[in-house]
Amino acid sequence: MVKCSFCGNDLKPGTGKMYVTKSGKIYYFCSSKCEKNFLKLKRNPRRQKWTKLYKKR
Repeated sequence: MVKCSFCGNDLKPGTGKMYVTKSGKIYYFCSSKCEKNFLKLKRNPRRQKWTKLYKKR
């Protein structure tokens, strides 16, 4: 299973988006919410209350 690069949720096969940077790093996103928060707004997932990374603290 692949996990979302922002929120940490599992992605089912055939769902989500894959984003590849110019340097070759691959990011997976479960929703446009995660994609926008990570790429456009440049937010840290550890500071967002709805992510699994925040709940690990």
